Amino acid sequence: MSFFLQGLTLGLAYIAPIGMQNMFIINSALNNTRRRAFLTALIVLFFDVTLSLSCFFGIGRVMELFPKVEMFILGAGSLLVIYIGAGLIMAKGETQGEYRPMTIRKTISEACIVTWINPQAILDGTMLLGSFQATLTVAQQTPFISGVLIASCLWFILLSGLVSLFRSRFSPRILRGINIICGSVICFYGLKLLFDFASRLG
Repeated sequence: MSFFLQGLTLGLAYIAPIGMQNMFIINSALNNTRRRAFLTALIVLFFDVTLSLSCFFGIGRVMELFPKVEMFILGAGSLLVIYIGAGLIMAKGETQGEYRPMTIRKTISEACIVTWINPQAILDGTMLLGSFQATLTVAQQTPFISGVLIASCLWFILLSGLVSLFRSRFSPRILRGINIICGSVICFYGLKLLFDFASRLG
């Protein structure tokens, strides 16, 4: 159960910062009906789950074939995770400009773009999830990635619902607070990965 909770907390810290996916959902919730906002969240969730699974298991397979790649991912990944966390702590929480309602087809294509055709999301996901995959046994991987995926489900649905419900009170200060909390958690995990890397070198 501890690995599920670890995946859940890491998943929330990883998915909650205000990035392209979250801004897409926030803009939809601020400018559409609650039903349409939830539909948008589910579409983004589908692409996010597929990306997470690909990052976690894809890089894991590579590391099984090439042990040196595993050490590189663990070492470089820990530094990148700390960098991501520090960047979130320093980042400003700002909403984007005017959002125009779009068709379902365009919503699907845009959701795919902000998830799969987003180099930062692919790189961050691969390094973050791949780094943790390197520290887990086969038996531990399933509960861990399950926690990560459940975190995505909870966050996207909750985000869409809360923004729809409190759209008049949603401010940059709230976004800033989310970034600080999540950045701190990610820095903690990055330091843990760095310690694991140093232990293996020793």
